[in-house]
Amino acid sequence: MIRHRLSLPIGTKGAKKAPGGYRTRQEWHAKSRRLRVLEDRLAAAQADAAAGRVRVVRGGKRLARSRHNLEAARLTEAEWRARWEAERWFCQADGEAGKRYGNDTIRVSPDGEVSIKLPTPLKHLANAPRGRYALPVRVRFAHRGGKWADRVEANGAVAYRIHYDVARGRWYLTASWQIPVAPTVLLATALADGVIGVDMNADHLAAWRLDPHGNPVGHPRRFPYDLTGSAGYRDAQVRHALTRLLHWAQTCRVRAIAVEDLDFAAEKTREKHGRKRRFRQLVSGMPTSRLRARLTSMAVATGIAVIAVDPAYTSRWGAQHWQEPLTSPTRKTTRHDAAAVAIGRRAQGHPIRRRTAPPPHDRWGLPCSNEVESLGKIVQGIGPSRPDQAPSGVRNPATASPDHGPDPRRPDAERTRATRASNTVRDVRLSTSPGNRTHSRSVLRNGSSTQGSSETLSAPI
Repeated sequence: MIRHRLSLPIGTKGAKKAPGGYRTRQEWHAKSRRLRVLEDRLAAAQADAAAGRVRVVRGGKRLARSRHNLEAARLTEAEWRARWEAERWFCQADGEAGKRYGNDTIRVSPDGEVSIKLPTPLKHLANAPRGRYALPVRVRFAHRGGKWADRVEANGAVAYRIHYDVARGRWYLTASWQIPVAPTVLLATALADGVIGVDMNADHLAAWRLDPHGNPVGHPRRFPYDLTGSAGYRDAQVRHALTRLLHWAQTCRVRAIAVEDLDFAAEKTREKHGRKRRFRQLVSGMPTSRLRARLTSMAVATGIAVIAVDPAYTSRWGAQHWQEPLTSPTRKTTRHDAAAVAIGRRAQGHPIRRRTAPPPHDRWGLPCSNEVESLGKIVQGIGPSRPDQAPSGVRNPATASPDHGPDPRRPDAERTRATRASNTVRDVRLSTSPGNRTHSRSVLRNGSSTQGSSETLSAPI
């Protein structure tokens, strides 16, 4: 993309799908240097790959570079050396299903006793039978200790890693195992009790619960998080927001959460969006991949299904068709709340855009799925065909007056008016006898009279 923009004249305007040239000569010069740096990096990486050379710094490149500037890192040489050695130590063993307690190299019993199987050169250091070294202390898992104990007693595979924390001056044992794949749930089963639509944003999650018919229920919820701290702090913020979301879903007894299938990996470059700095900052600040991975893993533990939908036009159509109808004097609906409704309706298979006028086949009071939908149709003037079908507290629609003529939907209906006499010359009555007199009355459609009775005489010419 940089090479393409450099080939265009300076100041060339871009099209809808392709950016134009750079605006100034200074920007063009800076981008040409940037292109040269990227080409040199690519050539070096290709040369290392061809030679089979792998450049890896055990302990971390960041910690290795801090050795050359200890004052900026606020470390002494001894402190740096302790961290460097601790990061380079490596003691880890993968689990083995069927072995005793799930791991033969690093074995941890249910009561916390740890023993390590020593290699042949270190057999003389063993203090336990069969060439094993038993640690003099016991371990205890405060987090998910019950699940670990159940897996160890069943001889399930458990991987262990022993590492040293320099800041705390303590050794830690980390256990990990693979969670079994959750059974696939049918989409209709997951959506039987409704769905919660979630709109992911740079600083919060906007969620709204929808019933099985796609109608918003209750008030929207917002779960904020802060992504300005360290990596551990940001991850904790994401987990905390998702935990509250899942707890709310369990409270509502909803078994499905709908999210957008967002992927901004290719949307963060400046060459694609030109000088849209604020947009690039917004896109880069949204942890879409982290949220999706965390939500998927945490939802499995709670038995809630995650449905990924197409993100096209959810924000635009949500604001256009749902923001204003869902706003009330006591509730202000934002664009993000309306987008959550659009996401949930798309997951359920319902259209996002609302009809401004009902189709002809839906104007004669077809049965509604629930009272809320029936109420909405009555307000629009297309309520139930019979007054007894209307919900309580709603005024029945006006019924046809007898003088409105027969119901066109009933071919066997009888006429409610007599045939009116023609007023043409040929059809004028020739008799003026009292029996030939006709009475006429002018009435409105509601049956109320507007004129008194009048007598009309028919005379011969």
